[in-house]
Amino acid sequence: METNNIRAAQDRFYGKKWGVFNHFLQVIQNDPNAKNSYGKQTDWNTLVSEFDTEILAKNLHEMGAGYYVITVMQGTKYMLAPNATFDKIAGTKPGEACSTRDLIEDLYQSLSKYDIDLFLYFTGDGPYKNVEEGKKFGFTEPRDVGVTRAFVEKWASVLEEYALRYGDKIKGWWIDGCYKDWFKYTDELLELYYKACKKGNANALVALNPGLLDDISVGFSYEDFLCGEQNDFIAIPKQRFYGNAQAHILAPLGVGGCVLGKWGTFGTIRDATYLADYVKKVNTAGGVLTIDIGVYRDGKFDEEQMETLKAVGKNV
Repeated sequence: METNNIRAAQDRFYGKKWGVFNHFLQVIQNDPNAKNSYGKQTDWNTLVSEFDTEILAKNLHEMGAGYYVITVMQGTKYMLAPNATFDKIAGTKPGEACSTRDLIEDLYQSLSKYDIDLFLYFTGDGPYKNVEEGKKFGFTEPRDVGVTRAFVEKWASVLEEYALRYGDKIKGWWIDGCYKDWFKYTDELLELYYKACKKGNANALVALNPGLLDDISVGFSYEDFLCGEQNDFIAIPKQRFYGNAQAHILAPLGVGGCVLGKWGTFGTIRDATYLADYVKKVNTAGGVLTIDIGVYRDGKFDEEQMETLKAVGKNV
């Protein structure tokens, strides 16, 4: 892997300026009490089949978003696309945990029409909320006992199947739950995730999330861009590169009320004028901004958030 190729990927990412992040999960879009679900609850396969990637891509284009990030999974066995490695380890059948529809491929096809790059969110703690599957992988509650190498190898093999399938269709990976203190992660263990991502695309950008930090900083040595998790649109990078990592911030626009707090919710904690000015400040400082917003089960966005981000796109 040549450094100048990664730099070209980082330059492309930086040139996109800002993008949109969606939490698409069983516990949000399939919760009948959550606005995101339209009051519906179905099996996971049905939920994934309802997602309209063409509408989503068109709306992102109208906003002016340069890239899109979506959760492959988070905490549970429910995943956005088939994965034979997962099914073999977990003992699940196609459609029980991993959807039979390849929503990731469909997203790529729809987004590529508008030159919108696709990034994926993955985690470092596996399907721990589903106890049976979590035990098969070797990581359940209490998670503070820490991960084992055996768990990381199994979980990295699931990630690797996705990375190999999609290749350079995926421009980057944002991997959550890479905690040194809580989960006892080391750079040696995290390198397994890093290498799994690179097997599909040597120039895919990888970020490994150490958790919410007061300062914008590098969490681990194996990073091509910073995770940059924040709770609001306030922090400004001090420079473009932190070590070898492109400066980046991820924060939620929604007002809260979800199982994940503000993440994946509707409404706006900042108006369009403030947000456009903030994007410009982050870009000028050398950073990229990812804005988390809510998404309905069919791939449509909240109108208020749509209008806010359209205004941001016109002013950035």
